[in-house]
Amino acid sequence: MEVRSEEAIRQLQALMDHVEERLMCTFQNVHQGYLAETLERFLKARDWNVSKAYNMLLDCLNWRVDNEIDMMLTKPIIPVDVYRAVRDSQLIGLSGYSREGLPVFAIGVGLSTFDKASVNYYVQSHIQINEYRDRVILPSASKKYGRPITTCVKVLDMTGLKLSSLSQIKLLTIISTIDDLNYPEKTNTYFIVNAPYIFSSCWKVVKPLLQERTRKKIQVLSGSGRDELLKIMDYSSLPHFCKREGSGSSRHSSDGDENCYSLDHPFHQQLYNYIKQQAVQESSRPIKQGSVHVSLPEPPADGAEIVKTIELELHK
Repeated sequence: MEVRSEEAIRQLQALMDHVEERLMCTFQNVHQGYLAETLERFLKARDWNVSKAYNMLLDCLNWRVDNEIDMMLTKPIIPVDVYRAVRDSQLIGLSGYSREGLPVFAIGVGLSTFDKASVNYYVQSHIQINEYRDRVILPSASKKYGRPITTCVKVLDMTGLKLSSLSQIKLLTIISTIDDLNYPEKTNTYFIVNAPYIFSSCWKVVKPLLQERTRKKIQVLSGSGRDELLKIMDYSSLPHFCKREGSGSSRHSSDGDENCYSLDHPFHQQLYNYIKQQAVQESSRPIKQGSVHVSLPEPPADGAEIVKTIELELHK
C-alpha cells in the first residue's frame, strides 16, 4: 500500500476513534476486526478524500442504527413459502469460492422478476444476504485462508434481459444505491455472461458514464464465460448457468443442490436456518410475519442519469 494511502487510513481511523458509542457498536459489525481494510473501502469509494469518506461512513453507521441493520439477521421472512417466492423471483446465490478464497455470488439479472412480493421483502432479503456475507461468510473465509478476505466476486447472468426489464430498474436502482452507500467496494470483479444484444447495446452508452474505478471491475465474457471463469475458480464453484459451453441459462435446475438460486441450495438453507436460530436466541416471543421496512435512499445524480440512459436505450 502506498504511503499516501496508509496516511489516509490513519487519518480516517483517528476521526473514527471519536465517534459516539452508539455508532461504534454498529461499526464493529461493519469491520469485523478488519479495520484498515474497511476504512480503505470507504476511502476508495470517495477517491481517497478523508473528509468525504468520514462523512460517508458516518451516514452509513447512522443508517444502520436508524434501521436496526444489526438486527436484520434475527428477522426471518416467514412463512417459508413467502421466502421461497422471494428466492424464485430475486435470483441470487453463492456458488462457491475463487482459488483466492473470494466468495462467488451468482445473480440472475435477466430472469429476476421481483413480482412475487413487496419491495420491502426484496430489500430485506438483499440486506440479509449482505449482512450474512460480511458477518459470517467473509470472516469464515478469512480464517480458512489465513488472511483478510473482505470482498467477493459476482457473476451476472443476463439471460432473458428484455424490454420488460424497465419495470425492475427502479428496484434495482434502490438496491444498488443501498450497496453503494453502505457496502462500498465489496465486489472485487463483476463478470457479465450470456449477454444478449439488448445488453450490448445498453453497455456501449452506459460504460462511459461509469466511474473509472467501477469500469475496471466489469468484465463482459463471451457466452457463458465458462472457460474464462475456470481460470480463477474450480469447476465446482461455477454458477450452474456457466457449466455448459456457449450461452444460455435457466431460472431453475432439476437439481436443487446445483441451482444456487434455489431455497433448496445449501447456501440458502444455511442462511435461512441461521436467521431463524438468531431470531429464537434474540427473543422468546413468536416471530412476527411481515417484511422489515428500511428507509430507501434516493439514487445519486449520476445513478439517475445512468437509469435514464438505460431506459432510453431499451425503448430504442
